[in-house]
Amino acid sequence: MSLILVALAAALALASLGGALYEYSVVDPFWPRKPELIQPRRGGISRKRFWIPAHTAFELFLVAALVAAWSEPSVRAPLLVGLASHAAMRLWSAFDFIPKALAFEGADPARFDADAARRWTRRSLGRLPLDLVTGGAMLVALVAAARL
Repeated sequence: MSLILVALAAALALASLGGALYEYSVVDPFWPRKPELIQPRRGGISRKRFWIPAHTAFELFLVAALVAAWSEPSVRAPLLVGLASHAAMRLWSAFDFIPKALAFEGADPARFDADAARRWTRRSLGRLPLDLVTGGAMLVALVAAARL
């Protein structure tokens, strides 16, 4: 059972990493010049339709995997690394990035601060290493669980 839970948590971590890479490479280079792209009420994308379910599912499966594999140090340790890096990214996001993202989503395009938006996208890229650590830790945990 722990192998299945670890595998699902790893898959969800990698899906989140893919979502982050998509935003960094496809969405973020363009929306500071055209804010409507991230404003759902103006026909733009709704980031929360992906991120809320993705993070919730990952976090639930990560906790379940930790509970199931707690007695296996070779699996528990990388799961805890994944938890720590993900928690750091989520806390940083909750107190810095999400409030600003919501402000950009609700901003009037006529008074939109494109320079602030570009700064946000550059700083947001700083979360990518935490996502990479989370994904890597989950893969290490998966390999360790598969070896048991």
